[in-house]
Amino acid sequence: MQTEDMSSFIRKFFLSITFGFILMSFSQSSEASPIYVYKKGKAVTFSSRPPPTGIEAKVFTGRKTGFSTFKVGGTYDKSKSYARNYGQSSRLYSTATFDKYIKEASSEFGVDKSLIRAVIHAESGFNPRAISPKGAQGLMQLMPGTARMHGIRRTFEPRENIRGGTKHLAKLLRRYRGNLLYSIAAYNAGEGAVAQYGGIPPYAETQQYVSKVLSLQSRYKNSLRG
Repeated sequence: MQTEDMSSFIRKFFLSITFGFILMSFSQSSEASPIYVYKKGKAVTFSSRPPPTGIEAKVFTGRKTGFSTFKVGGTYDKSKSYARNYGQSSRLYSTATFDKYIKEASSEFGVDKSLIRAVIHAESGFNPRAISPKGAQGLMQLMPGTARMHGIRRTFEPRENIRGGTKHLAKLLRRYRGNLLYSIAAYNAGEGAVAQYGGIPPYAETQQYVSKVLSLQSRYKNSLRG
C-alpha cells in the first residue's frame, strides 16, 4: 500500500472509530440533542447545531429515530430524506412515502403538515412497524387506548395510524387553544401530566421531545413544499 493510500486509510479508520464512540454515547442518553454531521470544505464537522444554509448533513437523533438527511435552505430533495428506526428495522424509510396520507389527514383535521411529519419523525422514524417498550404502535406511536378512542383498529396500517395520530393532535390543539407547546407535551406525556403541572411537565424526556418536535417542524416547514 502506498504512503498516501495508507495515510488516507488511517484517517478514515480513526474517523469511523471516533464517530462510532460519539453515536454510542449519544444513543445511550435519551436527553441528548441531535448531532449534525456534515462536511465543510475538507473537514468533517460534528455539531449540536444545524449546518450552514445549503450544506447537507446527516442528523443523528438517538437510538429511536436514527439518521435523517436534511439540507437547510436551497431545494429540498425528497429522495434524499430518510429516517432509520434502529430499534425495529435496518430498512430506510423515506419521509415522502406517506405524503399522501399526511396531506389527507392535514386537510381533514386542520393540522399543519409539517407538525404531522415532525411527530412521525420523532415518534417512529417513519417506520410503520415501530413498537415502543410501552406498547405504542406505528408511525405516530398510538397507544391502544388512544387508537380505540379515535376509532383506529389497524394501528400498523399507515393511513389509519396517521389519521388517528392527527385526530389526536387536533383534539389536543383544541383543548389547549392552539398552544403548540402544551399540545406536543400532552402527546408525549399525556393530558393528565400537563394538567398536573399546569404546562409542560418537568420530565427530561418530555422537554426533550417538545424541543425535538418543534425543531423538526421548523425544518420541515422551511424545507418541504406541497
